[in-house]
Amino acid sequence: MKFGLHSVNLHTCGYPDAAARVGRAAEAAGFESLWVADHVVLPDPPVPGRPMAPDQRLLDPIVALTFLAAHTTRIRLATGVIILPQRQALVLAKQLASLDVLSNGRLIFGLGVGWCEPEMRSVGAPFAERGRVADDYLAAMRAVWTQPKPSYRGPYVSFDGVQAMPRPMQTPTPPIVVGGRTPPAFRRAVTQGHGWYGFGLDLDETQKLVAALRDAGQKHSRPAHLGPLEISVTPPGYDVPDKAMREAYAAAGVDRLILRPRPEMDAAALERFAAETGRALGLTAA
Repeated sequence: MKFGLHSVNLHTCGYPDAAARVGRAAEAAGFESLWVADHVVLPDPPVPGRPMAPDQRLLDPIVALTFLAAHTTRIRLATGVIILPQRQALVLAKQLASLDVLSNGRLIFGLGVGWCEPEMRSVGAPFAERGRVADDYLAAMRAVWTQPKPSYRGPYVSFDGVQAMPRPMQTPTPPIVVGGRTPPAFRRAVTQGHGWYGFGLDLDETQKLVAALRDAGQKHSRPAHLGPLEISVTPPGYDVPDKAMREAYAAAGVDRLILRPRPEMDAAALERFAAETGRALGLTAA
């Protein structure tokens, strides 16, 4: 099993010294990947069932990962997840390709369709159409990354007679990870993603959602070039799962566990958390 560290653009990690320290410490401790969240704005007051503080410190995911790329050399850099319908497809494709190049091919592109209607309204994204927009944007991004003469015509994005260089270092695209717990998200993961990501899932939820992904795999054709669907999960809370629990997640089909430090940790505590968690997991730096 691989292990990642989430929330490295939130809270204390929203300050440059802390972000650099936790990135270096996670790499030295043997973590496989660093994961960042995405919200352009947060509703004030919070929406029911989503108690995210409106003033929560949260850096832009691509800017944060570019900063972390400059302070590390090996660890993978993942968006967990970018809210795709809120971005302009070709602008995002350029940003992600640039990050992949500057990090020497370490990007993992995690995407979702979003849940926060006030946020999407504030940036002019159509909330009711967000799934269709995401599918169209992803197809457009693949086109500009992979076609010798990029051309695409969809319901929300159309272009022809253009080029966008450099392309991502990873070919044909960086790994694409799809987040979401709905049938359309499962279909998107099966047909378009290298992996699927579930946030805040206990073992029981994980087992149910992995079963739903398998069912989706029976209903939808998976392109052979995508390979096996890699399952990534962030457990609930902030405690490091013990060996028995890690083995249970692995038995449920999880390939990568992505852990979270506590929000109140200062820079020194974050550094210790990465080092101590790496030792507890038996990780070794590559």
